[in-house]
Amino acid sequence: MTADLPPGKTSFAGLHHRPGEPLILPNAWDHASAATLAARGFPAIATSSLAVAAAAGLPDGESATREHTLRLALTLGSEPYHLSVDAEDGFSDDPAEVAVLARELWAVGAVGVNLEDGLGPSGRLAAKITAVKAAVPGMFVNARTDTYWSGDGDEKDTLRRLDTYQQAGADGVFVPGLTDPARIADLVRRLRVPLNILHSPAGPTVPRLAALGVARISLGSLLYRRALGAALDVMTDLAAGRAPGGTTPSYDEVRALARSVSASRSANSTG
Repeated sequence: MTADLPPGKTSFAGLHHRPGEPLILPNAWDHASAATLAARGFPAIATSSLAVAAAAGLPDGESATREHTLRLALTLGSEPYHLSVDAEDGFSDDPAEVAVLARELWAVGAVGVNLEDGLGPSGRLAAKITAVKAAVPGMFVNARTDTYWSGDGDEKDTLRRLDTYQQAGADGVFVPGLTDPARIADLVRRLRVPLNILHSPAGPTVPRLAALGVARISLGSLLYRRALGAALDVMTDLAAGRAPGGTTPSYDEVRALARSVSASRSANSTG
């Protein structure tokens, strides 16, 4: 955790350039989840496309949640942490439309965006990256390839795609599904930009990923899925006559989160 690095002191991009100390980036799905994570000292919070989609009863990865994603960014963007938004493929194949989305996200306070290729043509995502960087130069663009997530993990294709995204202007690259330490280390050596890896409970630990040179470790939908699992565990325990375990914030603690966001919005509107 990096509680000694508040957003006002270290830029979001800067958090990706600390050798041996990767940015651990938790993914939230609403104000309460983001606020509780920020209160623990995490200087940057990302959104989770699966969580946003699931909460709205919509499919993930099918460009169905553009407006939901923007509304969440509007809620979180004025808070005192760096916000990165998972925007699937940009919700459009048109680079100009993706650039418009980036401007809208930047306007509400997001400083980073994650764009994925979905194993489509690498040139398509490259054009979106270039368009976003031209429209919002300060936006940190994290380019994701799905070669390991939904493909066969072809190393040559992965390298080719990542090189294309680097040349297009990506500030970082993301390879979810990659867990092999040797392949991670090889990518770190070959890349000119920070490497983002999705944490896997069955994969390398955070200290191991740090030692391999990984610059950013994302949690993806893990926290949201664990929250759903915790709800099921509580009900199972109660139904069986057992006292549920785990961490449970009090009613007043959760209610205080709503007061904090109201105060923040009031201050922004008068400032």
